[in-house]
Amino acid sequence: MTEDGQVAGELDSVVVAELVECYAAGETIEGLVARYPFSYRKIRTALLDAGVTLRPPKIPLPPTPPGLADAYRDGRTIRQLAATYGMSYNQTRNILLAEGVELRSRGNFSTRRVAGMK
Repeated sequence: MTEDGQVAGELDSVVVAELVECYAAGETIEGLVARYPFSYRKIRTALLDAGVTLRPPKIPLPPTPPGLADAYRDGRTIRQLAATYGMSYNQTRNILLAEGVELRSRGNFSTRRVAGMK
């Protein structure tokens, strides 16, 4: 906990309120990332934690392949899923985000969680 009572890693409530206001006014998460010194994931999580319903992506996405989100939650990487389902990395990532999957940080992958992986 910091001196002002904040939990380390959490955004200040004033900043979260600004993010919510900007997003409600039509700003994209990518636009907020460009304006604030926070990652896409941190801003997205802050908006969701504040009760914001995220808008659907502007780029139409194909239907989510069966098992894609579950395979990611079970430990597969986005790159592995992209190769398995014949999609690009960005398309796979965007589908996962559209499905409401919380993405792991880079390198946060346990090979023990995926049976048969080397």
